[in-house]
Order: sequence, then C-alpha cells, then structure tokens
Amino acid sequence: QVQLVESGGGLVQAGGSLRLSCAASGRTFSMNTMAWFRQAPGKEREFVAGISRSSERPYYANSVKGRFTAFRDNAKNTVYLQLGSLKPEDTAVYFCAATTSIGIIDKMPYDYWGQGTQVTVSS
Repeated sequence: QVQLVESGGGLVQAGGSLRLSCAASGRTFSMNTMAWFRQAPGKEREFVAGISRSSERPYYANSVKGRFTAFRDNAKNTVYLQLGSLKPEDTAVYFCAATTSIGIIDKMPYDYWGQGTQVTVSS
C-alpha cells in the first residue's frame, strides 16, 4: 500500500553534515505521520524525529535536538532529515516509517518502514 525508500547515507567526519531523504509511493495521502528511527549494531531501535503532514514544529529525541532537522515536501511525497554536528555515536542505520495515526509521535505503532540507509561518522 505504501513504500518508503531512504537515501543519502554515507561516511562523514565528526562535525560534518548529511541530508537523508525518504521517498514515499502508493497511498501516501493517508500517511498523516512520518518519522525517522535509527539502530546501531547491538543496540535497540530508537526514535530520532517525527513530523505530521501539517506540522510546522517537528518532534525530536533529546539526543539530536539542536543538531538534526526534519522536514517534508508533501508535493514530492518526500521527508528529509538534515544531520548536522555529527558525532561518532550517531553512527547507525537510519530508516523512515509512516502511519495513518495522529498522536504522540514517538509512541505510535508505525505501519510502514523503509529499508534503511547507513550513516557512519568517523572520529
């Protein structure tokens, strides 16, 4: 019903920046909330950022506030995550998720997931 494809990951030096993209296709009109998660090897998945279709103030995990920026282009069915001031501990697979639900962004069950894109930050 909905497909999500991430891109933009890579290897960067600490303090550098990257922009991740998540292109959605299918029944995208029904996806009211989209979010970014990440998972490092041997660690649990963690919420990074989330935005509603009409939100002007995305919600961020405390670990990335002030460094990452999430935004979306509804006309292009694409959500972005701008990663700045990167740290080695930001190294993880980043993936996007979507849901028709509206509520507490980091607590909702997400119905659709992308394949992920690797971000590696060198020290």
